[in-house]
Amino acid sequence: MRRVAQIAAKLRRWPPLWPLRPLWPDTLFGRLVVILAAGMFAGQLLTSTIWFETHDNRTLEIPARLFGSRLADTVRLIERAPNAATREAIVGTLGDDRYRLQWVQGAPLATPATLSLAQRATAGLIEGVIRKRLSEPIDVHLIDAQVRDGARREGGVLSLFDSRTPTGDFHVQLEVPGHGWLDIHANEGQAGMHTERGALVIDYLLRIYLLRFAAVCLIAMVAVRFALAPLRRFATAAEALGRNIYRAPLAEAGPREVRNAAHSFNAMQRQLIDSFAARTRFLSAVSHDLRSPLTRLRLRVEMLPDPASRERLRGDLEDMEGMVRATLDAVQGVEITEPRQRIDLVSMLEGLAGDAREQGHLARVTGSVRAPVPGFARNLKRCLQNLFDNAIRYGGEASVTVCDVEDGVRVVISDNGPGIADAALLERVFEPYFRIDSRSSDAPGGTGLGLTIARSVAAAHGGTLALRNRVVDERVVGFDAELVLPTGD
Repeated sequence: MRRVAQIAAKLRRWPPLWPLRPLWPDTLFGRLVVILAAGMFAGQLLTSTIWFETHDNRTLEIPARLFGSRLADTVRLIERAPNAATREAIVGTLGDDRYRLQWVQGAPLATPATLSLAQRATAGLIEGVIRKRLSEPIDVHLIDAQVRDGARREGGVLSLFDSRTPTGDFHVQLEVPGHGWLDIHANEGQAGMHTERGALVIDYLLRIYLLRFAAVCLIAMVAVRFALAPLRRFATAAEALGRNIYRAPLAEAGPREVRNAAHSFNAMQRQLIDSFAARTRFLSAVSHDLRSPLTRLRLRVEMLPDPASRERLRGDLEDMEGMVRATLDAVQGVEITEPRQRIDLVSMLEGLAGDAREQGHLARVTGSVRAPVPGFARNLKRCLQNLFDNAIRYGGEASVTVCDVEDGVRVVISDNGPGIADAALLERVFEPYFRIDSRSSDAPGGTGLGLTIARSVAAAHGGTLALRNRVVDERVVGFDAELVLPTGD
């Protein structure tokens, strides 16, 4: 066990497959396709060894049949010779560079035990051809049988890719009944067949590997895309849940694992809805319960004899009531309880600008959009109202520009206020209860929740809210709040 632990520790220290990391896909879809394609292709390579072995055996089949027929004819001629001199003359006449015969002096060699299965099958094939041609069995000892290429080199499996059809190189010893044993070395061809150079290579690589690999990749891509469809639905549902927690539940359909996951996802959504509802009820109850003691405190403050103390305490009570109302508004502002609908954004902005003008403030809207914006009207109006209030509070006016952008609508609410001098605070102002009093020394302070609510509503719509100083000649001349909303559902 200690030795196994040491080996495992060494393996963990090695960088696993680091040269292949640039080729490893970054998506789950790509990784599954690579794994399936590589696995199926590896299986194809393993099964190809069977094809190689079968083809190797078949390569010797035709030469072995021709060789067996030639041996049968040789035995028939020698048996019919009238005397020994004639038999010697026949052996000498039949022999050539590709078919060498000689009489065995002494005991014949036995068939080696090291012959492969293919060689043993070749020996049986030769014996069967001779028995069929002579109508009687003859002892044949196959000493060796090899595949040779066109240059008489040992080819083996590689002879598949040679320019010439491979031949068989045989060494046998057979008995001529009543006359002794013959030792024969022969090289037998493929009956004159010939293949073009490279034809086998192209045919083998193209048809067996390239086409099959393309088919495997296609099947893997289709199968993986089908298998990952539930995962894509989960990702889409999770993204939509971040924008609208009250969206329709995920359909619990498909395989059992997918149904279980969808059921768990829907249960999580219900728990989140219940949690937000409980939080809203809690804050509403706290707000309601605080009104009574705040009212009693206000009555007691009015009874104080000291005017200065009475005024200070009255201001503190107003701040407390404002914070309670603002906190409750913040919770209700980001809570979406209405269905998504198509909103005429320009009309909504004109309505808010008209309300501001009725209160004596300067507000105007310029620009137009091509189509309504999908969203939640009550929440979006609260978001825009907060941006209007900030512009009027700190800049004295609200100038709104609305226009179409790629896949969305952009709304810029500008003021002529002092802006935010410290650029690092442009993000911090979105934090709850964070306030920058330096924007305007005489502006009435808020609770620090307006921008928090506005950005939360923008995110619920799938949009963004950003703040920036408007700079001219390196001098801040105003402040812009840019809201971008998508137009797709």
